[in-house]
Amino acid sequence: MIVRAAAREDVQALAAIAARSYRAAFAGILEEDVLAGRDSASFAQRYAEVWARMLVAVSQDKPVGFLLMTDGHIDMLFMDPAASGQGGGALLLQEAERLGAKSLECFRDNHGARRFYERHGWRVAKEYEREFAGRSRSFVLYERTSGD
Repeated sequence: MIVRAAAREDVQALAAIAARSYRAAFAGILEEDVLAGRDSASFAQRYAEVWARMLVAVSQDKPVGFLLMTDGHIDMLFMDPAASGQGGGALLLQEAERLGAKSLECFRDNHGARRFYERHGWRVAKEYEREFAGRSRSFVLYERTSGD
């Protein structure tokens, strides 16, 4: 598994990964209509504008995960559910940290993601509610200091 910069040609594959990851990770957190609205086409439209800021985890010449970061904040770190447990998420997180990642947001009830981040030294800085997809949702903000 390697991590590389995303290419414009990766957008469709990354959008499909995001849609599958959303369904797998957020099925018990978000309503079905919200999940249905976050399909490959909606992600592809968004990623067409930001692909140059994305990193991709690649296994056997195929994208299996990606990272999007803005000003030290991890906006998205998604792995294809079929590639879970292969180390791609850890590689992406390590690269994010190397590039200065200091914070990320996670649904409070996304226990799998929370275990992953905490295993890698990230700590909850605060819990809060904010609007997401038309409803107030519970989130946690994780932070990582340079000393961790």
